[in-house]
Amino acid sequence: MNQGFKLRYDQLRENDPTSSDTELAMPENFYTGPGHSRNLCLIWPDGQRAFFNYAYLIASEFDPNSEKNVIKLNFSSHQVALSGYSLQSLFMALFDHLPRIITAIDPRYVLDEDKLKEIVIEIIIEKKDA
Repeated sequence: MNQGFKLRYDQLRENDPTSSDTELAMPENFYTGPGHSRNLCLIWPDGQRAFFNYAYLIASEFDPNSEKNVIKLNFSSHQVALSGYSLQSLFMALFDHLPRIITAIDPRYVLDEDKLKEIVIEIIIEKKDA
């Protein structure tokens, strides 16, 4: 049952189908519950975007052994590399297929204290040869 239908159904059960509380409090960048078709949208600092369906995610690797962490996502048709700082929590969220949107920021805007937070500074996509 989708979230909008459930909310509407709850309003009908409460005898108030005209309630204006139709907005759900959901985080923008993460899925909040289980679902069937999920996509991962990648956004570069210049506004370029690409998305991939989690169903085609075959394997993932995480390398925490340098100052800049790297997450490699192997989809059936592409390999995606995410570089940044403190990416272990992002890797675990990707493991559960939770992130909807990952936005990279320009590395020149990253301060030393920001490196303690999860920050993606580079997204590289390579198409696999058939």
